[in-house]
Amino acid sequence: MIPRGLLLLARGRAEGIKEFSNSTDALTASLAPLIAFPLVGAARGALMGAPGPALLGFLARLCAVLALPVITHAFARACGREAQWQRTVTALDWSFWLFLPLLLAAWVIAAALVKAGLSLPGAEYITLGLISAYVLWYHWFTVRAGLQVNAWQAALLVFLNTAAIVLLTDAPLLMGMILHP
Repeated sequence: MIPRGLLLLARGRAEGIKEFSNSTDALTASLAPLIAFPLVGAARGALMGAPGPALLGFLARLCAVLALPVITHAFARACGREAQWQRTVTALDWSFWLFLPLLLAAWVIAAALVKAGLSLPGAEYITLGLISAYVLWYHWFTVRAGLQVNAWQAALLVFLNTAAIVLLTDAPLLMGMILHP
């Protein structure tokens, strides 16, 4: 059961990985919303008169979404953990839905910090740092639990995936801004 697995992993319980299926169908199902939402956004952008940037944005997001399974599969294969890669990527893909409660938590934390006397920009930076650290930890923990690798291997894979996603989503947009200011 996906929500149960997400919550168990979010609390640092490795048995949560077992709630995700280790199959191609499960992996495909986890990718569907990650592709559908940017596709709808791109269609909306195209209909609003910006088809070029909309298509560029969609393709960048599509490449980033597909980078995670490709890099994770290659890494798992190199580590002799190929049998577990689909379950791991499925769990990582579904973790996207944790952003909704994390955004709520960020809002509560930032409001509490502002109420305690911190400036709004300061509260935003602290909250962003806390949430980012938690998301990185969550991905690291999911990789460790899913691929059953050591802490350093998991950290390396999280770094590789994060770097690829940032490069794939930001580089095309920056190139578009440079070529068409």
